[in-house]
Amino acid sequence: MADSTSTKKKQKRSVPAGQLHIQATFNNTIISFSDKKGNVIAQSSAGATGFRGSKKGTAYAAQVAAEKASETAKGFGVKSVDVFVKGVGQGRDAAIRALNSFDITIDSIKEVTGVPHGGVRPRKVRRG
Repeated sequence: MADSTSTKKKQKRSVPAGQLHIQATFNNTIISFSDKKGNVIAQSSAGATGFRGSKKGTAYAAQVAAEKASETAKGFGVKSVDVFVKGVGQGRDAAIRALNSFDITIDSIKEVTGVPHGGVRPRKVRRG
């Protein structure tokens, strides 16, 4: 009865072209590699690479996070990516430049930072 289930070796996916999402805030930078559908295959952040406190928001921390995520993505066979940048932090450019050392071709760079329209509700009028 114990031999009735057969185990198959899990085959690693090959993703030659994918997407790179960079979320750069003032406090952290999050790097995510995904396939064309948006399923994440590799991710890293400045906090996950060992930076703590105010050092997480630096450009160097974003570079290290991008290198770590790129190593994992290369294992999936990523050759080219479309880059989507979101946020206003220091790690925007540093994360993109870190890709050059891993021979990953950048097809396009798109800015997807949210822009407020309308703003917040104003305070009520002061009486008296």
